Amino acid sequence: MRPTSGERAFGSINTLLMIGLCVVMLYPFIYVLFASLSDAASFIQHRGIMLRPAGFNLDAYRAVFDNPMIARGYRNTLLYVVLGTSINLFMTALGAYVLSRPNLYFKNAVMFFIVVTMVFHGGLIPTYLLVNQLGMMNSMWALLIPTAINTFNLIIMRTAFQGIPVSLDESARMDGANDWTILFRIVLPLSMPVVAVMILWYAVGHWNSFFSALVYLRDREAYPLQLVLREILIANDTDSMMTDAGASDKYAIGETIKYATIIVSTLPIICLYPFLQKYFVKGVMIGAIKE
Repeated sequence: MRPTSGERAFGSINTLLMIGLCVVMLYPFIYVLFASLSDAASFIQHRGIMLRPAGFNLDAYRAVFDNPMIARGYRNTLLYVVLGTSINLFMTALGAYVLSRPNLYFKNAVMFFIVVTMVFHGGLIPTYLLVNQLGMMNSMWALLIPTAINTFNLIIMRTAFQGIPVSLDESARMDGANDWTILFRIVLPLSMPVVAVMILWYAVGHWNSFFSALVYLRDREAYPLQLVLREILIANDTDSMMTDAGASDKYAIGETIKYATIIVSTLPIICLYPFLQKYFVKGVMIGAIKE
């Protein structure tokens, strides 16, 4: 059937609105990119919308990559992301598998206490005291162990596991498989879209996390990249990255360094997301529809 004039007008308006929304969402990132590539003096003098770099210059990126804290922060963040996401996925899969079994005793009561933690939690001070008493202060375990399981992700993965036919479980048990074999040989391979979504959510969470490191870490050698970025952006700590600049140029160069640091810290996640995007909607729908 040919669309009516009203349907064509509706489609055109929707298209224009989506294009406008994309521009509004993309322009801040484009502005930061152009600012990081701009000449410091020209950028300070620029006013209004930026549609191209104000004098192409890579000095800001040279200063960023020459800063040892950036490289150290990258190394620490990659360690926290890989190790933390592995712990998150393993613990969440174990909890979701147990809670998805139909013969689990007191399953509703256990789920009630788990869901309650989404509304009520101990808070910062009790958590700090607990981490301190467990001897995890000033170590990476203070960043990884307290956040080993996210309740919302646990519920989504549990719901996805419940959608797997029980007959597969029964057939595997008749062949002598135990719960470990069923989880890692049957349940997880059949739930790869949800697993990909969990990896994305947990990895992005670890990559962007800075508050836990700010609270629990004292050794600057263990700082993640986001905490280094916070010092540069909020504490305005760019003087150590401009050893050759004069006093009059430090402010201008410092501004471009801030934008270059933002690009350097966000680029890996932006590059990773397209490879997991195809699983994203499917994984969320699997975890949201089946109850």
